[in-house]
Amino acid sequence: MFKTFREKIALSGITVLMIGVALLVFTFISAYGFLTQNLSIMASEDLVRTFGEALAPLIETCVRIMYLGVMGWVGSLLTIRGVTIIAHTPQVTPIVQQKEAMPEQKPQPQPQPQKAKAEKPKAEKPKEEVKPQEPEMVVIPPEQVSQPQPQPKEPEKNASPQ
Repeated sequence: MFKTFREKIALSGITVLMIGVALLVFTFISAYGFLTQNLSIMASEDLVRTFGEALAPLIETCVRIMYLGVMGWVGSLLTIRGVTIIAHTPQVTPIVQQKEAMPEQKPQPQPQPQKAKAEKPKAEKPKEEVKPQEPEMVVIPPEQVSQPQPQPKEPEKNASPQ
């Protein structure tokens, strides 16, 4: 199916990117549907009863908001990871393989005048490039976050008279 390791990495990066984008799109559609619902404000003389009736929809709303937040967070992480994988795929240089010289009989060149030889230097054959083999596995290290080291506190001197 895929000929090189690079193609496999690129496919996995694109797959992760598409899953992350799909999750983000679904999250925004869910949030839009949630926000366009008809909301009603309850009014009553009894404050305790109104609070009790409003508590259940309030909890349901909080659960939905947390659900949307987690979905958006996971979707953005997958999208970022997919872009990172695609950006770090190894670049491939074109392959130029050396051909083995087959022993053939070449016609003898005719002698040229010495002036012509001095004017025209022999053209050298261009060197052919050899492509290094592709690695079997590529490791992308996670981004490192540096945190400041805590500094030891100096002991406080008690200035109280004894």
